[in-house]
Amino acid sequence: MSFKIIAKDGSSKARAAVLSTAHGEVETPIFMPVGTQATVKTLSSEDLKTIGSQIILGNTYHLNLRPGIEIIKKAGGLHRFMNWDKPILTDSGGFQVFSLATLRRVNDEGVEFQSHIDGSRFFLGPKEAMEIQGILGSDIAMTFDECIPYPCEKGYAENSIETTIRWEKKCKELLSSEKQLLFGITQGGVFQELRKKCTEALIEIDFDGYAIGGLSVGEPEILMYEVVNYSTDWLPEDKPRYLMGCGTPENLLNCIELGVDMFDCVMPTRNGRNGTAFTTFGKLVVRNSCYKEDFTPLDPLCRCSVCQNYSRAYIRHLFNVQEILAYRLVSYHNVHFYLKLMEGVRSAIKCGNFLSFKGEFLDNYRHKE
Repeated sequence: MSFKIIAKDGSSKARAAVLSTAHGEVETPIFMPVGTQATVKTLSSEDLKTIGSQIILGNTYHLNLRPGIEIIKKAGGLHRFMNWDKPILTDSGGFQVFSLATLRRVNDEGVEFQSHIDGSRFFLGPKEAMEIQGILGSDIAMTFDECIPYPCEKGYAENSIETTIRWEKKCKELLSSEKQLLFGITQGGVFQELRKKCTEALIEIDFDGYAIGGLSVGEPEILMYEVVNYSTDWLPEDKPRYLMGCGTPENLLNCIELGVDMFDCVMPTRNGRNGTAFTTFGKLVVRNSCYKEDFTPLDPLCRCSVCQNYSRAYIRHLFNVQEILAYRLVSYHNVHFYLKLMEGVRSAIKCGNFLSFKGEFLDNYRHKE
């Protein structure tokens, strides 16, 4: 792996860099569309390439359940299975320890899950997570960790990071492919001393990159930013920093200012399927009746194919008659919007005017039509 910093912003911790992987380079800061089940919902691999996606996500827990790891192995790995020849990052299943809390039981070796699909039981720990990700053939694998909820008692959080550190060390020992990068995940809730303890232990293990995990789980935004700020101070300067599961355009810009390089979130596609578009001038709920006769594009300043060819009135009509095309069009636009935002950020950092770019973007984004 190489992670080469190209430029730094003189007035913040923002930086632009290039991360090299087995399936190509990734320019950071970057937003990674979420393809949990080997698809970014409603979008094809060709769509994602046209939009300019550099890297996407898959999920160990979900792909292990369906279609099953043996099928993906027979297909030749996740890249071939989903016809995607660019980098892929796979989550380890650690987030499902949080999101499926009622369907799992944690022990010293890992987590016993009860399938949310058919109720069958299966075990996922460091060994299983690394074996599955090895077969998936992702460019970046994530260590197996315990994502704890908010709020969380300090005593539980302290015990949890001890388990997480042990699991992540095991993941490093089990990494079998020289082509696969392995990122560690820091945990510790909103407790600064626990975060520092976990981060220092993971740096000693020495991973290819580091994720800040356990945020965007219900904590106030001000706490999230506080944790991100001191976390990036502790993380190595020469390794990529990834904030998991975050978030809104404002979240991304604020955390880039705090030194984060990589992001993922289901928000662009989930909002798209619900009829909400992200635009230069804020969120637009295209389902609303006020757009019934509005023949302008979702975003008048956007150059994506949706905004060049379809009106708000037409897309609203598609939602009203429950046509599947509605979900695809707004999701396509939203992912394009996020990726163009990151492109603008990278350019601004290289030109030395990131904070001006951020301020201008947010002035427009917070404007209400």
